[in-house]
Amino acid sequence: MNFFEHQAAARRGSGRLVLLFVAAVVAIVLAVDLVTLVLTGSIGATVAATFATLAVIGLGSLYRIASLRGGGAVVAAQMGGTFVPEDTRDPSLRRLRNVVEEIAIASGVPVPALFVLENESGINAFAAGYGPSDAAIAVTRGALDRLNRDELQGVIAHEFSHVLNGDMRLNIRLIGLLFGILMLSLIGQRILVYGRLGRSRDTTPLLVAALVAMVVGSIGVFFGRMIKAGVSRQREYLADASAVQFTRQTRGLAGALKKIGGLQSGSALQDRADAEEVSHMLFGPGAALSGLFATHPPLVERIRRLEPTFDASQLQQLQARWKMAPPDGLAEDVALGLAARDGYAGGPPPLPPADAQLVVTPPMVAGQVATPAEDDYQRAHDLVASLPDDLRELARQRTAAMPLLLGMLLDADPAVAARQRTEIAARCGAELAQQAFDLRDRHLRGLHPSLRLPLAALAFPVLRQRPRPELDAFLDAIEAMVHADGRVSLFEYCLSKLLQVQVREALDPSRHARFGHRKAPGVRQEFATLLAVIAEAGHPGEPMEAQRAYLAGLQRVLPRDHLPYAPPAEGVRALDAVWEPLDALAPPAKQVLVEALVDAVSHDRRVSVAEAELLRTVCALLHCPLPAMLERA
Repeated sequence: MNFFEHQAAARRGSGRLVLLFVAAVVAIVLAVDLVTLVLTGSIGATVAATFATLAVIGLGSLYRIASLRGGGAVVAAQMGGTFVPEDTRDPSLRRLRNVVEEIAIASGVPVPALFVLENESGINAFAAGYGPSDAAIAVTRGALDRLNRDELQGVIAHEFSHVLNGDMRLNIRLIGLLFGILMLSLIGQRILVYGRLGRSRDTTPLLVAALVAMVVGSIGVFFGRMIKAGVSRQREYLADASAVQFTRQTRGLAGALKKIGGLQSGSALQDRADAEEVSHMLFGPGAALSGLFATHPPLVERIRRLEPTFDASQLQQLQARWKMAPPDGLAEDVALGLAARDGYAGGPPPLPPADAQLVVTPPMVAGQVATPAEDDYQRAHDLVASLPDDLRELARQRTAAMPLLLGMLLDADPAVAARQRTEIAARCGAELAQQAFDLRDRHLRGLHPSLRLPLAALAFPVLRQRPRPELDAFLDAIEAMVHADGRVSLFEYCLSKLLQVQVREALDPSRHARFGHRKAPGVRQEFATLLAVIAEAGHPGEPMEAQRAYLAGLQRVLPRDHLPYAPPAEGVRALDAVWEPLDALAPPAKQVLVEALVDAVSHDRRVSVAEAELLRTVCALLHCPLPAMLERA
C-alpha cells in the first residue's frame, strides 16, 4: 500500500470510526433506557434518561476533543512527556534528535516536536497530532537507554509512517470519541470512590446509581477496546513495513521488537490509565490487553515478518541473556561503530553542482511520494551531513533561527537589500535586521542551493515555540522581504509558503486537519493555473516550450479538457488562490496531480534545483510530502 492508498484508507477508517461510535452510543442508550424502565416503569423517565445519556456522552467527547486542540504536543505533555530542546547536549537526546531530523528531511515532513517519557522504563513510543505541521513524537526513557542507533531509527521511522499516512489524525479523534462513551463508567467510578467517604443512609441511592452507571458503562469500555483494536492492529504491520523502507534495513526495527520481548520491562507503561487511553497509538503494547482487545499484533509475528526464520525459542534465549545484563544502547553504538553517524564521520558524498539539471520521469517522482525508495533515507542522511556544523547549530538556536532565515532571503542587489533591511527593522527591530546581514555575510554566502530548504526545515521547530505576536511580526517581515523588489523568485515563494504551512498552520492544527474528497473535474481552473505557473517557471523566456510543458501536464490530469495556456501576469503569486481547493482533493486525485506536475517540470527531462524546490513545496502544501532529494534516472 502506498502513501496515497494509506491516505484513502485513513479516510475510510474515519468513516468506520463514526459508525462504530454511533453503534456504541446506541447500545449504551438502550441499556440505560432498559434499566430506567425496569426501575421506574415510566416512559417519561426513560425519555429523560435517553437525553441525559446522550448529553453526557456528547459533552464528554467534546470536552476531550477540545482539550486536545493544541495537537501532538498537548497529548505528549498530558502523558508526562518532557520536551527535548533543539540545542540539547545530552548524548542520548542528541542522538534522538539527529535521527528524527534525518528522517524528517528524508520524508519531506516538518521536524516534529520531541518528548521523552522520563519515568517509563519500558521501550515504547508514539506519534500524535492532527497533521505533520503539529506532530509530536514521544519516546520512553527505556527506548533511549536500551536501543542502539539502528533500533531507535527503526522505532522513529515506524512513528513517522503514522505521521505521513494520516494515522495520527484518526488516533487523536479516537481519544476524544472514546472518552465520551466511557463517561458513564468514569462517573460511576468517581461516585463510588467519593461516596464511600460518607457512610450515611442518604448516600445509598447514590451508590446504587453509581454501580448501575458502572455496569452500563462497561458496554462503553467493551466497545472502546473493540474499536481501538479494530483500527490499530493492521496499521502496525503497515507502519513496520514503511519503517523498513525508510531505513533500508530490517535489523533495527527487528532488534527493537526483540528487546521489547526480551526485557522484563517490555513496552508496558507504568500509568495504566493513560496507557489504555493511548494504547492504539503506541509502538508496542502499553497495557496488558489480549485477544479481541489487543491493539497490536503478536510480537513474535511482527518480528517474523521482518526475519522469517525467527521463532519464540530465540526470544526466550534473549530473555535469559538480558535478565542479568540489560543492554545499553549507547554502549552498543560504540561497539557496533554506529556512534560515528551522529558526528557524520568521514564526510558525505559531494553534492551535484549548483546549476546541475536532474533527469527524472513522472513515475519516478510520484513513486518517491507514494513509496519512498530504499535509498531515500541515505540520501537525506548525506544531505544533512553536507550542512556545515555551524549552520546546523544556528538553525537550532532560539536567538539565531529568525535572523538565519531572514539572511537566506537577502537580495544580492545592495539597493534591494537596503529596502529589505528597512522592512525587517520596521517589524522586528534594527538589531534583528543587523543579525540577518551578519549571518548572511559570515555563513550563508556560497551555501549550496540544495541545502537551503533542509536548513530552513531544521529552524522551523524553534520558530513554532516563539510567542504568537513575535512570530506574526516575523512572518510579515518575510512577506515584505519577498516583495521588496516587486517580483518573487521561486526560492522566495517556496520558503515563504513553507513557513506559512509548516509554522503558522501548527498554531491552530485542528482547523487544518481534514481528509480531501474533491475530484479533479471540480478544480479545473486551479489545475490550469498551477500547471501554467510551473511550466513558465521552468521555461522562462521560452513561451513555446512552456506551452508544451503545460499541455503535457494537462494531458495527464485532465485528458478530455482543452484549457488554453494562459500564464498569470502575477507569476507564482497567482498560486495563493489554488492551494485550498487543491488540498481538498481526494488522495488518488492528488497522486495524478503530482504526476502531472512532474510532467510539466520535466517536459525537457531535466529539473533544476529551483524547480525541484518548487515541486517539493507544492507537495508539502498539498500534504503529500516529497523526499528531500529527487531520485535521478
